[in-house]
Parts: sequence; C-alpha cells; structure tokens
Amino acid sequence: MATPGQWIAGARPRTLPNAVVPVMVGTGVAIGEGGFVWWRAVLALFVALALQIGVNYANDYSDGVRGTDDQRVGPMRLVGSRAATPRQVLTAALGCFAVAAVLGLALVVVTRAWWILLVGAACIAAAWFYTGGERPYGYRALGEPAVFLFFGVVPVVGTTYVQTGSLSWAALFASIPVGLLSCSMLVVNNLRDVGTDGESGKRTLAVVLGPGRTRALYVACQVVPFVVALAMVPITPWAALVLLAAPLAVPPIRAVLGRAVGPGLIAVLQQTGKLQLAYGLLFAVGLALVF
Repeated sequence: MATPGQWIAGARPRTLPNAVVPVMVGTGVAIGEGGFVWWRAVLALFVALALQIGVNYANDYSDGVRGTDDQRVGPMRLVGSRAATPRQVLTAALGCFAVAAVLGLALVVVTRAWWILLVGAACIAAAWFYTGGERPYGYRALGEPAVFLFFGVVPVVGTTYVQTGSLSWAALFASIPVGLLSCSMLVVNNLRDVGTDGESGKRTLAVVLGPGRTRALYVACQVVPFVVALAMVPITPWAALVLLAAPLAVPPIRAVLGRAVGPGLIAVLQQTGKLQLAYGLLFAVGLALVF
C-alpha cells in the first residue's frame, strides 16, 4: 500500500502552479474590473486544484496500466512503481473529479450560468481522455493545445466570469501567457521522457517534433508571455511588473538550450513552476491595478 508521502508525490505537486496561476490571473482581472468576490475565487481555486490532481492521478493510472511508466526517470508513478494498485489510483482520480464537479456545480448555482456545466464536463472529459480511453489525445501530440485551452483560456476567463458575471476581453488576452506557461511545464516533461515515450508508442508533441524543435518550443513558451505582458503596457503600465520574474526564466532556458536530458530536466520542471508562480502573481497584481 502506498504511503501518504507517495500519494502526495503521485499527485505531482510541481504541476500545481498550472491550477493556481490561472485563478490568480483571472481574479486579478476581476479585481481590476471591480467584480472581486473572494469566496467565488476560492471555490474556483479548489476546482482547478482538484482537476489538476485528478488529471495527474488519471495519467498515472492510464499510463501505468499500458506499461508506459515502467521505465521512468521523472517523479513518482504510483501504478508504474507498484506502490498502489490501478484500482486505488483510478478511485483517487475519480474522487478528485467528483470534488471538482461538486464545487463547480456550486459556482453554477450561484451564478445561474447553466452553460458552465458544459464547460465543466469538457474539462473533466479532457482530463480523462488525455491518456485514458482507447484513443488518448495525449498520445497524438495534442497535449499542449489542450493544456493551453484548459489550463489557460478556460480557467482564466472562467475565474473572471464567476466573479464579475461577464465575459472579459481582458481575461481572454491575459489567458494567453498563462496558457503558454502551463504548456511549458508539459513541454519540458515530455522532453524529459521523449526517449521512453517514443519506444512505448506514446507520440507526444516532443516525439513528433524531436528534441531540437521541442527545446525551441520550450523557449518560446517562456519568452512569449513576457512579450504579451509588455503588449498590455499601453492598457496597464503595471503589466510591466512581470519583468521582475524574467531572471527566473534564465536558468531553465539555459539548461534546456544546453541540452540537459533525463534527470537534468527534473530541476528544470521545478524552476519552470517557480517562474510560473512568480509571473502569475506579478501579472495578477498588474491587472488588478489597471482596469
């Protein structure tokens, strides 16, 4: 039976900025637009965290039963390491999705925006079919586009909407750098596993592009968010605050361009998460001060 520490490791804490940052930025827009509702922001955060942990457990389960995780240099895999049974990990994943659904339903009820139910269902379906089902899209080089949408556009715009009650162009534009930074986490993760994924038949975008182009993609996902923020300076000079996070981008970019491989990319994943959190906080503050 897996220990509590192994369950925590299996939840992949280093990926949690993917859940936290979109809610921070969406809330920043809501504050700037005068519609901040703290408890709705907290509910949105818990929904995002439950989905992120759920997709991590679902990925662990699906890859584990396929044998994709039998040889891994990355973080703890519960099924692949035999620390937990597939049924236990599947139950944990479904439990997280259930929590996200219940909390999401609460937001739907208070906002009376019933169409959000469809968005929530799409989020859960995307989380499961990333590596689950007979034709997982994560095995067909579609992981990064899905991450951009469901850990960028949807949570940023959605977090703003459940607080302000309106769809916001500012939130949509602000979701672009958030989505790209979320993608950078997946890009470096898939770059680390490009060899074993290719051998097991898992055609991630990194496998399709090859290591060289994947490294270039990672750099783009790190640099473009700063360009987008600077493009918002005419609207809000405070968007330039994100430049304070720029030094955090240097070590991971240097390591990726320096052709770090395998275990060397685990540190890059951690550095990417730190950059993502710092950028998200500064960007949220800048957006909160403008509108």
